[in-house]
Amino acid sequence: MELDQLDLNPRVLAALKRASLKSVKEVLRVSGPDLQRRTGLSSPDVQRLLVAAATHLRGHCVLTALQLFQQREHFPTQHQRLSLGCPWLDRLLGGGLPLDGITELAGRSSAGKTQLALQLCLAVQFPRQHGGLEAGAIYICTEDVFPSKRLRQLIAQQPRLRTDVPGEVMQSIRFGDRIFVEHAADVDTLLECVSRKVPVLLSRGMARLLVVDSVAAPFRCEFDGQASVARARHLQSLGATLRRLSSTFQSPVLCVNQVSSEVQGQRGHMARRPQDERLCPALGITWANQLLMRLMADRIHEEAAMLGPCSRPTRTLQVVFAPHLPPCSCSYTVSEEGVRGMPGTVASDMGQLQNSLAKVPRSPISNKQEPGCRSPGIKVTEVSHDNSASALGGRR
Repeated sequence: MELDQLDLNPRVLAALKRASLKSVKEVLRVSGPDLQRRTGLSSPDVQRLLVAAATHLRGHCVLTALQLFQQREHFPTQHQRLSLGCPWLDRLLGGGLPLDGITELAGRSSAGKTQLALQLCLAVQFPRQHGGLEAGAIYICTEDVFPSKRLRQLIAQQPRLRTDVPGEVMQSIRFGDRIFVEHAADVDTLLECVSRKVPVLLSRGMARLLVVDSVAAPFRCEFDGQASVARARHLQSLGATLRRLSSTFQSPVLCVNQVSSEVQGQRGHMARRPQDERLCPALGITWANQLLMRLMADRIHEEAAMLGPCSRPTRTLQVVFAPHLPPCSCSYTVSEEGVRGMPGTVASDMGQLQNSLAKVPRSPISNKQEPGCRSPGIKVTEVSHDNSASALGGRR
């Protein structure tokens, strides 16, 4: 952008040319005092110059957030999502997984986390008009062997799950040839894999989805409580690498995570009701800060579900936090065909959040405690490892 387009005194423009400043961007890269020294202009002249340059570069069109949202069709890449292969699950997530950022899928064992990860590995291979990215997937296993048997079962059932895709399109995709599997049993191997091997596949367009299953396993094995600083440093390095890969290649990253359960009791007795149990994703706040979106998958055992209402679902997928979504949840089922959301079960959790906040105990200073009674905040931690076999013959 040439300086002659600015509404300035010819004397100021001549001073800029003598100082070899030829564009507006060059002027804005120089500080006010440096401009005075290089051009010999007075301080008021320099201030008027900077204001004129900034105004001309910015333009006069100011858009509100609503106007930007209404014009989202002009920015297809920023609003594109990777479909989960189910319209109800896509509706829960506002269209699917964002292409830029890390999505965490946490949950207890046998909740269906790996099932959903495998389904995404197939969904990414579909054409864009069917919610895919027309590329393969990278699957990094850190604790179990890759569930190839269950993957073959899902591939065979794709025509029944994805009835929206024409048969000729389905037959043209070679699902099994576009999933790249890597095993990383320790932190160093995992970091080397995402730093050297993964960028090669992403840069060549061979893959547009990265799955880490699970992210917690190598860190829990190598670091104890005394090595929290070293663990945090490695977690930050892993998170920064994954975010850079996702942003550079516009490829979603899905990290499966383990959980621990905290059970709140009353009067020193451990609570046995399902609603008193709270799931906490592993790796703490250091890892949570690396995430764009956190999802929580939960499965209630049949005997626990019978304690509540008769229509209580056994599996739920909840949006814990996301910058573009409200807290909400959806019930789903895992069958031979894959993971399906249950119609009519997508609901906001704002009411549940308000109820849970109302149940938070007050400060012990304001609540008197009877002598000899223990505080009700008893915590029982149980690590949930995602290693159980599915009743379908596959995993999770």
